[in-house]
Amino acid sequence: MDKIILNNLGFYGYHGVFKEENVLGQKFFIDIELYLDLKKAGQTDDVNESVSYAQVYDLVKNICENEKYNLLEALCENISKQIFNEFNLVKEIMVRVKKPEAPVNGMFDYFGVEIRRKRDE
Repeated sequence: MDKIILNNLGFYGYHGVFKEENVLGQKFFIDIELYLDLKKAGQTDDVNESVSYAQVYDLVKNICENEKYNLLEALCENISKQIFNEFNLVKEIMVRVKKPEAPVNGMFDYFGVEIRRKRDE
């Protein structure tokens, strides 16, 4: 299966269990892989046979910046659900949300959640 890759998309959101996270907000970085058949798009050079990564970006930006979730798991699920709803060509998806400023007393690059989902057919 072919894929479209959106890597390290950066957003400012208000997700987290703690009140401070919901009020102050923090940075989130999101990786997405969209699995679909790109053969026809490659043969025809027609964007209608593919998925616009710009439209996917705008959808994910809206979710991350304008909705609030306690858990990264819920953020991932809703991103995948809305991408499936908007883009019929997508058969499978991987969503990884990274939280580099998680309220954990220690040194780390980020904490995150990754999910993989297949379209219900």
